[in-house]
Amino acid sequence: MSESRSAAIVRKTNETSVSVSVNIDGTGTSKISTGVGFFDHMLDQLSRHSLIDMEIDVKGDLHIDDHHTVEDTGIAIGQAIAKALGDRRGIVRYASIDLAMDETMTKAAIDVSGRPFLVWNVVFSAPKIGTFDTELVREFFQALAQNAGITLHILNHYGANNHHIAETCFKAVARALRSATEIDPRQAGRIPSTKGTLA
Repeated sequence: MSESRSAAIVRKTNETSVSVSVNIDGTGTSKISTGVGFFDHMLDQLSRHSLIDMEIDVKGDLHIDDHHTVEDTGIAIGQAIAKALGDRRGIVRYASIDLAMDETMTKAAIDVSGRPFLVWNVVFSAPKIGTFDTELVREFFQALAQNAGITLHILNHYGANNHHIAETCFKAVARALRSATEIDPRQAGRIPSTKGTLA
C-alpha cells in the first residue's frame, strides 16, 4: 500500500482532553500519558503487540475517578484506527488468538467489519487492580469497538491473577488487531466483503 495508514484525533469535552495519533503500519512504538499508571501500561501493551504506533496524551478529571479518562481514550483510539483504515481495502479483516500469560489464557476474536459490537466474557475476582477499577477494562474495549467499527469478542478462559487477566485482554486484542488489519496480498486491493463495503 502506497498511502499511509495514519490518523490523528483530538477530542475535547468538559471532562477530558484527548489527543491520539496512530500509524497502523508502525513498529509498536508508543508515547503514552493518561495520568493513570496501570492504564498507560495496558495501552503500551496494545501498541507494542499490535505494531500500531500510538501517541496518546490525555488530561482528564481524575479528581473524580478514572472512568471518563479511560472511556474517552477508547473512543479516540477507535476513531483514529477507523480513520487510518479508511475503506478497509485489502485488509485480512478477520483474526483470532488464544493468548497465554503464566496461569491465564484469554481469547480475542475480531472482525474489522464496520459493524461495532462487543462480546465480553471476562470476570475479575476483585474490584480493583491497585487503584484501577477492573470494570473499566470492559468500558475501554466497548468504546474502542464502537468507535473503530469492529466486532470484538473477548473471552477469558481461565486465570487467577487479575493483572494477568487484564493484560491478556489487551495483548490478545493487540495481536488480533495486528493480524486483521494487515494487508493481504491475495486480496489485490479489494474490499474483503461480498457487500463491496466495510464502511
